Amino acid sequence: MAGHVHSLLEANDIDCHLRNMDLTGAIGELPLNECWPEVWVNDEADFTSADRLIKAALSPAEKNEAWQCQCGEPIEGQFEICWSCGSEKH
Repeated sequence: MAGHVHSLLEANDIDCHLRNMDLTGAIGELPLNECWPEVWVNDEADFTSADRLIKAALSPAEKNEAWQCQCGEPIEGQFEICWSCGSEKH
């Protein structure tokens, strides 16, 4: 996840760097919270933009509403086709 965030920020011209990427093997010898990978924004002026980009990228996708097929089968929102009859969502 840290690598993804780092790439996202760099792609948007926000200067940043990764820390603790090689410490996962030390978990148990060092406290867990000291071994977490971190992304640091180098210029404090970029922090607000970076925070906005990260929140937008990591926020859950818009949740689709459940729907009922013409055959009467209730279907979860992430599906576009009825599993029972094969009809498409209208």
